[in-house]
Amino acid sequence: MAQQEDVFKKLVAHCKEYGFVFPSSEIYDGLGAVYDYGQNGVEMKNNIKKYWWDAMVKLNDNIVGLDAAIFMHPTTWKASGHVDAFNDPLIDNRDSKKRYRADVLIEEQIAKYDDKIEKEINKAKKKFGDAFDEAKFRATNPNVLREQAKRDDIHKRYSEAMNANDLEALRQIIVDEKIVCPISGTANWTDVRQFNLMFQTEMGSTADGAMKIYLRPETAQGIFVNFLNVQKTGRMKLPFGIAQIGKAFRNEIVARQFIFRMREFEQMEMQFFVRPGEEMQWFEKWKAFRMQWHKSLGMGDENYRFHDHDKLAHYANAATDIEYRMPFGFKEVEGIHSRTDFDLSQHAKYSGKKIQYFDPELNESYTPYVIETSIGVDRMFLSMLAGAYTEEQLEGGDSRVVLKLPAILAPVKVAVMPLVKKDGLPEKAHELLDTMKLEFNCRYDEKDSIGKRYRRQDAIGTPFCVTIDHQTLEDNTVTIRYRDTMQQERISINAVADIVRKATNGHEQFKQLMTKLVK
Repeated sequence: MAQQEDVFKKLVAHCKEYGFVFPSSEIYDGLGAVYDYGQNGVEMKNNIKKYWWDAMVKLNDNIVGLDAAIFMHPTTWKASGHVDAFNDPLIDNRDSKKRYRADVLIEEQIAKYDDKIEKEINKAKKKFGDAFDEAKFRATNPNVLREQAKRDDIHKRYSEAMNANDLEALRQIIVDEKIVCPISGTANWTDVRQFNLMFQTEMGSTADGAMKIYLRPETAQGIFVNFLNVQKTGRMKLPFGIAQIGKAFRNEIVARQFIFRMREFEQMEMQFFVRPGEEMQWFEKWKAFRMQWHKSLGMGDENYRFHDHDKLAHYANAATDIEYRMPFGFKEVEGIHSRTDFDLSQHAKYSGKKIQYFDPELNESYTPYVIETSIGVDRMFLSMLAGAYTEEQLEGGDSRVVLKLPAILAPVKVAVMPLVKKDGLPEKAHELLDTMKLEFNCRYDEKDSIGKRYRRQDAIGTPFCVTIDHQTLEDNTVTIRYRDTMQQERISINAVADIVRKATNGHEQFKQLMTKLVK
């Protein structure tokens, strides 16, 4: 675990050094849990959003887009339940004066038991090799059985406490498990209290009587209040979905782990409207498709898993997370929820407007049920960087840091480099660059040795480097170098764009996804 934490620290430093993520307002000593995306970060973030949008809106005939305002009428959040129920259970350590989420402390404790079990299994795997029977080992090994019993007991108590909203029971688990503050090392805890996460502000001048409004804590409600607008103007037939990418805001008291949990973040959400009674089959279909979308990026199938919720939100009858193996353990990057008809029914109740769908096949009107897929852009960004960050020892004692990003997400697709800054090579390099820069994000680099230039591009994840040399002027060939293998080959200058295009346009990934489309 310590080694993984070291990797995470290096990753955070790498993000700043190479223009991916900066602390916000850094010249004023920053603002807690708020970050800015640099020149490479914004390109990669845009690529993530496009890959999601294309997979959801372009591939699916029955999904359309929306861009709703951040400010919404305050009654929206009363109807949605956020005013009364959007809370985190918080606990303070009296010695360090630090505040923590009680549920996160307990989940981290459960993860420690999981780690102990995995260590026992990995030791046995090494010892017994191919003869190892993991299922039998889990069922019979006394160390595994002991840790599993402890884990199951705390998990059961935690699930019951969360579903009953029993704050004292949450505190008792923390006490019984001897969970200590990582800063003070003590278990001198306060009671657990609820804290609402919505930011408040005012609209209108105070003289005229300002209206108290909220910065939206999620993007979904903008979709629900526009359900009839989209359905009628688009003549949409059930089942259909509405997708949206946008900013959301949560006043996280415990915001940490870099961009994993921030106060200002971006969501990619899709609400899929279905007939009542059919929601569970659609829930399973969207689970499968969303998992396939993540795996299509090639970051290792073993690094993803589903995690069913112990506590369902007030609006849900089923919920699961897609988790990715971060340097600090498996963490949620996407949630898939069956929201029933809660949202549309609530908005109909509070607005006094009839929000229903007339089904021509059934010849009746009803309130649709909703399946939601919600993914955090920032968490997705972090998971891709964490999976891509690689330190390699090379022959001759040299080393390199390389981001082995999926080419479709890489901020720069191709770097063009003249071997030397003379003899017409820079001009030839710019000629090639001019033919590609409207299609790809390209980088020109002529400073330092070619080896140092390669290292700079490796560090930001550029999949291709093209070198223009004196032979180029003679026969119009160039050297193309591949990031992951570092292999080089001589090709025609006219072939460069086709190679880059094939690797970065995502067509192969989308062909795979086409076979998994939700129908």
